[in-house]
Amino acid sequence: MGVVAALVRAAFLVDGVYAEASRAYGLTPQQGQLLCVLMSRPYGMSELGETLGLAKSGLTGLVDRTVRRGLVRREADPRDGRAVRVGLTDQGAALAGKFYAETCRRMEALPSGLSGTERDRLARLLSRVVVDNEVPEVFVETATVSASGGSPS
Repeated sequence: MGVVAALVRAAFLVDGVYAEASRAYGLTPQQGQLLCVLMSRPYGMSELGETLGLAKSGLTGLVDRTVRRGLVRREADPRDGRAVRVGLTDQGAALAGKFYAETCRRMEALPSGLSGTERDRLARLLSRVVVDNEVPEVFVETATVSASGGSPS
């Protein structure tokens, strides 16, 4: 299999894991992504749209639906009274932690047929592709979460 086919199929594989984990927690994959991004801190709407790759209308709808579920809240930006930030509610933070742990567990299982050395090589190569393409941080390292007692630093 060539690199293009492998990357496309890997993207489908990862999307499928996200979708399964989301369903297990009554979320859409987009809501699951939103919760994971917000685990580290509240985001402004424009920064959040950039990070998630969503247009303003799509992001507004996603945030509206997630606010109605009580998982996120809008708050005034302390540096700009005209701007709004989106952050997790207590309920959202609790669900985000569970969803994150379950998603990590499922992702960890994907390369289970690889040796430790092969997993390390895969991580280095994928990290390089991600960094070279300036992919925003939408999912934090597992070690970061566990080292800080359940939420990313």
